[in-house]
Amino acid sequence: MHIGKKLIVFVVGFCMPAVISVSYCLSMWFDHRIESLKLSTFNTELVTIGSQLNKDIKQLELLANIYAVPLSELSPLKRITLDEAWRASRISEHLSLFYLNEGQLKPFSPLYDDVMSFELKPIPSYLSHGTSPHSGVYINKGISYIVSVVPIEPNRSVMMVRRLTSEYLLGYGLQGIVSRMTILDGAAPVQQTNSRSDTSFLEVPSLIYDKPAYLEVNFSDKAFNQVQLKYDLVSIGIVCVGILILIAGYIWLKLGLIRPFHRLMTQLEEIDPTAKTYTPLIGGGCFELVVMADRINTLLAKIFQLKERSKTTLESIAEAVILTDTKAKVVYLNPQAERLLGVKSAYAIGVSVDVLLKTDKSFNQDLFDFMASRAQEPALSKLKLNSESTRIMERSISNLLNHKQRVMGTVILLRDITQEELLKRKLRQRANFDPITSLLNRRAFEERLEGFSLGAQSIAICYFDLEQFKLINDSCGHSAGDRMLVMVARAMQSCLTKDEMLARLGGDEFGLAIRDHSALEVAQLTKRIVASVSMQVLRDNACHYKVGVSAGIAIARAPYISAKELLKDADIACFAAKSKGCNQVHFYDDKDKELTCQRNAPMWAVRIGQAIEHNELLLYYQPIQGMGTGKHRQRMEILLRIQEPNGRILSPAQFIAAAERFKLMNDVDKEVIRKTFLWLSMHEEIWDDHCISINLSGNSLGAEGMVDYITQQFERFAIPSKCICFEITETSAIQNRNRAMDMLEYLRKLGFSFALDDFGSGFASYGYLKELPVDYVKIDGCFVKNLATNAKDFAIVKSIHDVCCVMGIETVAEFVENQDIIDKLQEIGINYAQGYAIGRPQPLSSYQPRKPVSQRLTA
Repeated sequence: MHIGKKLIVFVVGFCMPAVISVSYCLSMWFDHRIESLKLSTFNTELVTIGSQLNKDIKQLELLANIYAVPLSELSPLKRITLDEAWRASRISEHLSLFYLNEGQLKPFSPLYDDVMSFELKPIPSYLSHGTSPHSGVYINKGISYIVSVVPIEPNRSVMMVRRLTSEYLLGYGLQGIVSRMTILDGAAPVQQTNSRSDTSFLEVPSLIYDKPAYLEVNFSDKAFNQVQLKYDLVSIGIVCVGILILIAGYIWLKLGLIRPFHRLMTQLEEIDPTAKTYTPLIGGGCFELVVMADRINTLLAKIFQLKERSKTTLESIAEAVILTDTKAKVVYLNPQAERLLGVKSAYAIGVSVDVLLKTDKSFNQDLFDFMASRAQEPALSKLKLNSESTRIMERSISNLLNHKQRVMGTVILLRDITQEELLKRKLRQRANFDPITSLLNRRAFEERLEGFSLGAQSIAICYFDLEQFKLINDSCGHSAGDRMLVMVARAMQSCLTKDEMLARLGGDEFGLAIRDHSALEVAQLTKRIVASVSMQVLRDNACHYKVGVSAGIAIARAPYISAKELLKDADIACFAAKSKGCNQVHFYDDKDKELTCQRNAPMWAVRIGQAIEHNELLLYYQPIQGMGTGKHRQRMEILLRIQEPNGRILSPAQFIAAAERFKLMNDVDKEVIRKTFLWLSMHEEIWDDHCISINLSGNSLGAEGMVDYITQQFERFAIPSKCICFEITETSAIQNRNRAMDMLEYLRKLGFSFALDDFGSGFASYGYLKELPVDYVKIDGCFVKNLATNAKDFAIVKSIHDVCCVMGIETVAEFVENQDIIDKLQEIGINYAQGYAIGRPQPLSSYQPRKPVSQRLTA
C-alpha cells in the first residue's frame, strides 16, 4: 500500500473516528453534567418551595394568634371597625377571618368572593373543641387554602384562611424553573431516588378530615434544554474543527511529503542498474527527504563505483566467470570466459550452462542440487572441457544470494589447471617412484603394503642390500652407480610376476612384497633374484664391476599380518644375512635372541635417551685386586646399569649394542663421567689410595668435544687426576688411531692414566701396543677363563704379560672366576685380577672403602 493511501486510511480510519469519539464522549459528559445540575436544581427548588409553604403556614398561624386575643373581648361594633381596618391593610390580602363557635363557622365581616365559597363541613371535633392551635392546608371544591385555627375559649376559636392560587404558589419557586404547582389530597406518590421526572411531590400539613395532602410541583426544563443545545453546538463545532484540521493536515502532508516522496520513488524507478552512470536524485518537500535523497545519491555512487570495480575485476581476472539464474541459464560471461569457450556474451546469454560447456545434463542437475542446498561454502570439483584440446578445469560453484538471503543464481568459476595437473602427476610420480629405477620408493611401498596385504593368507617381505656398491660409486662416480641400480632393478623385475611388489627403499636397498607363497617358494624366488643380480656386470673405462646382495626375509600369516612390522623384521634379517657374507639369505626368527635384540634396538635407543634425561643411569663397581704382595692402590671398574620403572635392573648387554648402533654412546659416556666425578668428589677419603676405571667407547674416543667435556668436569669437581683411569678397547683405539693418540696424549698431560681393554681378542699387534700411551693392559677373558686347564691360553697370557713387563705396562686379567685361575695368574706374575672370584658388581652408592692393613691390624 502506498504511503498516500496509508495516510488516508490513517486519517479516515483513525483520526476522524478519534475526533468523533472524543466529541461524543464530551457531549455525553455535558449531558451528564446538565442532568446532574438539573436534578440538583429541582431538589433544591423543591426544598425551597416546601420551606416557603411552611413559612406561610407559620406566619398565618402567628397572625391568627395575634388577632385571636382581642377578638374575644371586642363588642360587635368594634369588631366591624376592626374588620374594616383589616380589609384596608395589605396584610389581609387573600386572607379571611372566621369565628368558630360550637362547631358553627361565621365570618367576622362580609367576605370577598374568593373566600365566600370556603366551607368547612363537617368541622372536625379537634378543631372546634381543641385547646391548641392547628394549621394546615385545606382543599375545598378544587381550591386550596391555608387554614390556621386558634382556640379563644372552650368551644370557641378564631380561624384565619389564605387562598392558594396558582400564581401565588408559583411565587414559591424560581421563574422559569417551576411551571406549575398544585395541592392535592391523598398520600403523595413515592418518588424514586435520582429520578429524572420533571414532577416532584411534597407532603404538606393537612386539615381535611385527617386525610393527608401533598404539593405537586411541575418543573420546566426549558432553560436546561437551551444549555444542552449550546453544549451540543460546541461538540459539533469541535468535530467540525477537528475534521477541518485533519483535512488541512492531510493536504499539507500530501503537498509537503507524499508528492515529493512519490517524485523521489519515480526517480528511483527510472534508475537503470545496467547503465554505467546514473542521474542523481532531487529531493524536496521537507528536510528529511532532501537528506534521504543525498544519502541515496551517496549510496548509488558507491554502488555504481563498486559495480564498475567488480566489473573491472571480473574482466581482468585470469579465471573464467559465468553467472547463471535459478534455471541454470547464463546471465553473464566475463571476457576470459568468452575466450575460453569461444563465444560472445550476446550469444551466450540465456543459453543453458550444460549446452555452453558441452557437458551432459548432470552438470545442470549439480547446479540445481547446490542451489537447493543453500550452501554457504563454494563447491569445488574438476571438469574436463572439450574444446580444440582437452583441458582440465577447476570448477567452483557458489550460490548467488540476494538481500533476503535467497538464492538467485550461481557463480561458476572455471580455472585452467591443465598444467598444474600435469605437474602434480609428475610430482606424484616423483613422490611415489624412484627417479633412477622407476620402482616404487620407500614411502609409496610402505603406504601400499597395507592394501597389498588385504585378503592375503600370507605375506612375505624380502629386504635386499647390495654389497660392494659403494666401491662403484667411489671408483666410477654416482652416474655409474645409478646405471648399476637400473641393471639391478631390471634383473629383479625379470624374476617377478604381476603378483609381487618391488621397490627401491633407498641407497642400495630394495624391498619386495610377496602374497600367498610358501616359505620354500619365497626362498627359491629370493635365491633366483640374488643369482640374477650377482650376474650383472658394469663396464666402465675397461673395468668390470659386479655387486653382491644380501637378503632378509620375514613371513607372516593371516590374521597376524602387520606389514610395517614385517618390513622391520626383514631389515633385521638382512642385517644378519650380511654378517654371514655376500649373497646370503636369512629368514627372520623371533626366537633368535640376536635378531630380537636387533629388532628391539630402536626401543632401547629411546629408553637410553629417557634414562639420560631423567637421571636413571645407575653406576655399579667391580673391584680389581692386586696380585702381588707390594702396596697397590685399591682399584675398581665403573659399570653401567639402567633401572626400569618396575625396579628391574638392566645389564649393559641389553642396551649397549643399541646405543652404539644409534650413536648414543657419546652421551652415555659423558653421563658416566659426570656421575663418577661427582661421586668421587664426595669421597675425599679415598683420593690417596683409590683408582677408578671408566670405559670410553669407540664413538667417544677422539670425538669432537669429548676432551673439552672431560676437562670441564675435571675442573668443576676438582678431583685428583691420579684417581681416574680411562679404559679403551684395542679395536676402537686402532680404528681411531690418530684421534685416539691426540686425546690420550692430552689427557695424560692432565695426569689421567689409561688401560687397553680386551687385549688379544681383536686384530691388534704388539706394534700398536708400543705406540699407544697406556699404563695397563687388560687381557681378554677368553684367554683367562680356561687358563687353569688350557696350556695354550696359559702361554698366550704369559707372553702378553712378559711383553708388557718389558714395556713397563702393568697387566690386568679379566674373567677370574675361581682360585685355580688366581693361582695360575700369580704363577705368571699378573699384576691385577678382576672377576667373580674377586668380587661381583655392586651399586657404587653402597661402596665401603677397605681400611689399610695397618689400620686393620690395629683394630
